[in-house]
Amino acid sequence: MDRDPVEITTLIVSPVHAYQGRPADGPRADPEPVTRSSVLVRAGDGLVGDRYCGHPAHRHAAVTVFAAESLDTVRDELGPGPAFAPATARRNIVLRGADVDALAAPGRGGTGAVFTLDSGDGPVRFQAYRAAHPCGWMDVVLAPGAFRALRGRGGVRCTPLDDGVLRLGPAELGILMPAAGARAG
Repeated sequence: MDRDPVEITTLIVSPVHAYQGRPADGPRADPEPVTRSSVLVRAGDGLVGDRYCGHPAHRHAAVTVFAAESLDTVRDELGPGPAFAPATARRNIVLRGADVDALAAPGRGGTGAVFTLDSGDGPVRFQAYRAAHPCGWMDVVLAPGAFRALRGRGGVRCTPLDDGVLRLGPAELGILMPAAGARAG
């Protein structure tokens, strides 16, 4: 298995859903800071403390992984916006240096790639499933037009296969099994 260097730029654990209700009303306040310097990953459950951790309805979507480059592209397309910080996209793990969207299943009902992330505490395996589509809130919290600009670049929904720890900073991404129908490397 080849491992590619990446950077974990943002880690988010959110106990509540901040983008709930009507976007015109603005986001709900977080009861505590959501960004973390490290996260505890639980196999089959998600990130400890996150609202989706251990919820059966989110079994295949407990963790979202996103490419920082997606926000760079949207900012370049739309011009400077008020908040192009990776945390604003509300994805759990933001990576720089990887084609995250290629990890998703290419169609409905399929499975995506099995991959590892290792930020120094040992590799943590993830099973990717479907793409994480953006929502209308992106037009409010990023910039008008961001919802449409992020289509196809919203990241991937995953299930962790191992317990482990992920930390901000340099990391390695390894592909154990590519997404079905994905082009080999």
